[in-house]
Amino acid sequence: MSRGVSWGLTPDRLRAVAEIAICSSIPTQILIGGLLRLAGVPVLDEEGQLSLSFVLILSIADTAVLIALMVAITRSHGERVRDLWLGSRPILPETVRGALLIPLVFLGVVVLLNAMRILAPWLHNVPVNPLEQLAATPGQAAVFAIVAIVAGGIREELQRAFLLQRFEQHLGGATVGVVVLSVGFGLGHMVQGWDAVITTGALGAFWAVLYLRRRSAIAPVVSHAGFNSLEVLRVAVLGGGN
Repeated sequence: MSRGVSWGLTPDRLRAVAEIAICSSIPTQILIGGLLRLAGVPVLDEEGQLSLSFVLILSIADTAVLIALMVAITRSHGERVRDLWLGSRPILPETVRGALLIPLVFLGVVVLLNAMRILAPWLHNVPVNPLEQLAATPGQAAVFAIVAIVAGGIREELQRAFLLQRFEQHLGGATVGVVVLSVGFGLGHMVQGWDAVITTGALGAFWAVLYLRRRSAIAPVVSHAGFNSLEVLRVAVLGGGN
């Protein structure tokens, strides 16, 4: 999955690092979040909790901006976006593959979380997931499901494929990319607790390897979006803190 490369500083590697930074979601979310606050969109609601409206607008806007950036960068290299995200595999079989993986991914997460709670209970250091509070009512759950599908299933998997390509071509190979991006993906969920960091890191590695093996983002997108939808449904039906 990886190939040996030297680690000398070259213009291609510097450009790859810059492209990863630009498309990491950090600068775009900071910029969009700042614009939303200037426009009077509150970050917190009247109860002092994260505003669902803010999260929804930020997520949709960030997805649109990131996709536009990745398309522009890919084309600037003389490459085709279709090759990056769809590859040569038919879309329907990849969609079915992704759908079939949803229950397996969900079961794997349940097993991993429960194993950590038994063997390393200190990792569950956030009793109530702050993001689960955004799906406290059926209406909120429906809106949050849109965020989970668009910003999670679609944006993160298209982004993962794009970033993996940077590593594969210029920054140490695909294996390095899987490790670095999965660690980053996990740490991006630190607000949810260390058990969530480990779980999401493992999920990121799984979807990254799936993309690399299939050379299509369709199955990872469907699997990720389906898993996120089940998580929102679980919270809406059972409540958070489970």
